[in-house]
Amino acid sequence: TLTARPDSHHLVGNMGRVIRACRKGRGSIFKSHTKHRKGAVSLRSLDYAERNGYIKGVVKEIIHDPGRGAPLAVIAFRNPYNYKIDKELVACAEGMHTGQFIYCGKKAQLAVGNVLPLSELPEGTTVCNLEHRVGNGGTIARASGDYCTIMTQDLDNGVTRVKLPSGARKTISNACRAMVGLVAGGGRIDKPMLKAGTAHHKYKAKRNSWPRVRGVCMNPVEHPFGGGNHQHIGKPSTVRGDKAHGRKVGLIAARRTGRLRGGKATAALAEKAKEKK
Repeated sequence: TLTARPDSHHLVGNMGRVIRACRKGRGSIFKSHTKHRKGAVSLRSLDYAERNGYIKGVVKEIIHDPGRGAPLAVIAFRNPYNYKIDKELVACAEGMHTGQFIYCGKKAQLAVGNVLPLSELPEGTTVCNLEHRVGNGGTIARASGDYCTIMTQDLDNGVTRVKLPSGARKTISNACRAMVGLVAGGGRIDKPMLKAGTAHHKYKAKRNSWPRVRGVCMNPVEHPFGGGNHQHIGKPSTVRGDKAHGRKVGLIAARRTGRLRGGKATAALAEKAKEKK
């Protein structure tokens, strides 16, 4: 039977369930759990003091943010224009402690926890809380243990080439700021979960993404890979990028699949070794 959907002019058939991938887009039970979160994490807003000199702040406390692996530092700055204290929440760099003075600006020293523009950092420096647009507050390398490395400086063109935590390289404006050091809380994933209860509590603080039921163990009505007398996909797992949303499961618009073999594998290993250096 065909029925008219109230929010569209198209006719749709009663063709079974809406699959999990589609339901996630609607929010509802899949919204992130933000009730106990401490607030937005960002470097202080870029002002005259940071562009031309530096401003001093002090680490008031280091706190846990539910659903985040890295600890947060509460840094207090004296407002340069009004008689008040500005408190900023920043992903904590490893080695920071309460009572530590943090200097932000072009003329700040190269020390762990200080925030400087990329133009003032020598090649090989490890940084975190990196901006990719000038003044956006830092969006790259904020997860526990993450860091970026300054690869090359091109002062003539005003850009810096940076190696990201993924190993990819990105060219960004050297007016973008970053915090010296790497994010605290590294090695978090080295400890095994050991039991389902640990995973339950971890994802309870994040969002409804665990446990994850496999498509092959569902019924055909619930997933394109469901059904059959044995648990098997029964069709190619690669799928076109322009397929209907209920069919877009598996390896979506994959450029290549399978493990690298032969000369390509050797080249990939060589590239990975070069990145580590």
